[in-house]
Amino acid sequence: MANTTLFASTRGTLLPAATTFNEAGGRAYARKPQAALALYAATGCLNGTYYANAEQQLATVLKLCAEVEPRFVAQTAIYARQCAHMKDMPALLLASLSLRDREVFAAAFPRVVDNGRLLRNVVQILRSGCVGRKSLGSLPKRLVREWLQRASVDQLVNAAIGNDPSLADVIRMVHPKPVDAEREALYAWVIGKPYDEAKLPEILRAYEAFKRDAQGELPALPFQYFTSLPLSAAQWTVLARRASWQSLRMNLNTFARNGVFEDAKAVAMIAERLRHPESIRRARVFPYQLLTAFQATSKLPNAIGAALQDAMEIATRNVPKLEGDVVVAVDVSGSMASPVTGHRKGATTTTRCVDVAALIAACIQRTHPDARVLPFDTEVRALRLNPRDSVMTQARQLATLCGGGTSVSAPLAALNREKAKVDLLVLVSDNESWRDTRSGGATETMRQWEQIKIRCPQAKLVCIDLQPVANSQTVERSDVLHVGGFSDAVFDLIANFAAEGSGAKRWVEKIASIEF
Repeated sequence: MANTTLFASTRGTLLPAATTFNEAGGRAYARKPQAALALYAATGCLNGTYYANAEQQLATVLKLCAEVEPRFVAQTAIYARQCAHMKDMPALLLASLSLRDREVFAAAFPRVVDNGRLLRNVVQILRSGCVGRKSLGSLPKRLVREWLQRASVDQLVNAAIGNDPSLADVIRMVHPKPVDAEREALYAWVIGKPYDEAKLPEILRAYEAFKRDAQGELPALPFQYFTSLPLSAAQWTVLARRASWQSLRMNLNTFARNGVFEDAKAVAMIAERLRHPESIRRARVFPYQLLTAFQATSKLPNAIGAALQDAMEIATRNVPKLEGDVVVAVDVSGSMASPVTGHRKGATTTTRCVDVAALIAACIQRTHPDARVLPFDTEVRALRLNPRDSVMTQARQLATLCGGGTSVSAPLAALNREKAKVDLLVLVSDNESWRDTRSGGATETMRQWEQIKIRCPQAKLVCIDLQPVANSQTVERSDVLHVGGFSDAVFDLIANFAAEGSGAKRWVEKIASIEF
């Protein structure tokens, strides 16, 4: 008789063999170029990650861009900017099109470049040589010039904050033609040339006057314009009141250093602004950004921390409610301690991949209290969450488990041992599984998923990737959805897939349907 261990009969579909190795050395499935590019666009910040440095990320993205149609590159850039709210990656994807397809590049430019920061990013990348050119060229120069000519005074004033390149550098490169005396004076003011102050926009005339006498009313400009001036705590409070919601969130410690929180009324005012529902919606805030701000409030008044927790509840209240038996498997292995946006000298976020994974689990349990949360490394870790706890509290409890090796199959194996009923399994990981790999054949994760499917034919699996990797532990098919990123767009994709199953529009299909 043949070896029954090797040749045991199986039920279910024939599983595909793993096709590659991941960065941790484990067996994995290579993603199709479109799917890999989408994942890099939604999660890659062009900084060093646990397994790859910034240069490797850049090389991989450019290689993937060359492997897919220019139109899909443009659609991915638009998705990365408008849905995933990324900054550097959409600029890179757009810049890669400048030599490859001029028509697509020109059509996508205004959809991607929606503010001065993106404009400066695109210019920087084009001139760096990384996409095959070291100068702007005629078409990019024209598009940049048109953006400057269309921009409002407020847009240009905001765009003038930042360097490498500065807005002044950009103006010198493309030489926009002023449409009137006011715009001529504004351009001269930005680049440091002589100008007629009387012809400046009103807001800049007020600013120049304030610089000469800092005792008057503060002009309504971003607070960065005042950081070099000797302001009082009361004046800093005015700046805090005027700051955009995102600027307020990002600069709480700056305002604290300048005495704003020494005034109880100012504390109450800022707390109310932070928890204001409409402001949170307009700011397109990532839940993980609120977590980052909350993590930095240890030396701030308790009211500020409480307001950020309220803001988190508001930001996540639109997470769609899921139905049936829902399980969320959260990777808490050592590699998940990597900063979610990568290592960047002098600007590395304190928020780790495990924090974001825990946040996703907490948000799902918030709207579906019966959902099971299974943290895992090489095995499932014991933790019981209270659905009534705040999202912040639940996420913090999960994140404390971080450490150990990685077996992505562990939570699936645990469910099979229990013979648990599963309608939807959400797996949040960096996919760098290595402890459960085999010498050949399918990955252990796919084997365990197949056992779940035999027991629960209706079950669906959603794999959320938080890091830019070109491989996965599962193969995307009718019952398996791959999605990447850490914006709230992920929750909508999960809900659609859970409700519609194989008929739901796939992530790549959603990107490919973007019109421009």
